Amino acid sequence: MRIFSLIAHPRPNSFCHAISDRARNALSSAGHEIVHHDLYAERFQPCLIAEEAYSVGDTLEQALSRAADPIVRIHREEIASAEGLLIVHPNWWGKPPAILSGWLDRVLVPGVAYRLTSADGLPEALLSIAKAVIFNTSDTLPEREQADLGDPLELIWGRCVLPYCGVKAYERLVFRPVVGSSHEQRITWLSDVDELSRNAF
Repeated sequence: MRIFSLIAHPRPNSFCHAISDRARNALSSAGHEIVHHDLYAERFQPCLIAEEAYSVGDTLEQALSRAADPIVRIHREEIASAEGLLIVHPNWWGKPPAILSGWLDRVLVPGVAYRLTSADGLPEALLSIAKAVIFNTSDTLPEREQADLGDPLELIWGRCVLPYCGVKAYERLVFRPVVGSSHEQRITWLSDVDELSRNAF
C-alpha cells in the first residue's frame, strides 16, 4: 500500500518525531511504500494565497495547475495517489500546529480531496485512502480533555476533515501527558505505535 506520511513538529528530537520514525519503520517492514514529508524541515509555507483560494475545481489537473508553489503541487499529486495516510502532530490549543492547518488549506483542495457538486455544499470525496492513522501527543489528561474540552482534535479529524475527503476508516491514538513522562513510559508508547501501525493497514 502507498502511504502518505506527515510529521508536524518543529523539533527533530521531539517525541512526535520518535513516533513518526517508529510508525514508518513498522510500515516499511510490513512492505508498504512510504511517501514522507516533514513539514518543518521542508519549510512548508502554510499561508493560503489568493491564487489558490478557490472553492470550485473538477479535476486533479486543474488543482495541480493552480498550485503556485511547486512543493504544494507535489503534495497535492502525492496525496491524490495515496492509499493510506499517516499523520503525527501535537495537540496545541486543541488544534494541529499552524503549519499543518495550512497544509490542509493548501493541499486538500477542490480537485484533489473533494469536489462541490451541488448548492447544498455537500462535497463529493475524491481521495482513495482506505485508512488513516493519526498519532497525537498532548499534556491534557484524558478526563479533562473529554469533560472540559470535548476532544477538539477528534472533531477536526474524525468529523470535519477525513470523512469529506474520502477516507474510508481511521484510527487515532493519543499519548498523554508527555511532559514528565518517563523513559519507560515512552518505550511502552512506542511499542503501541509499532503494534497499531502493523495492524492498521
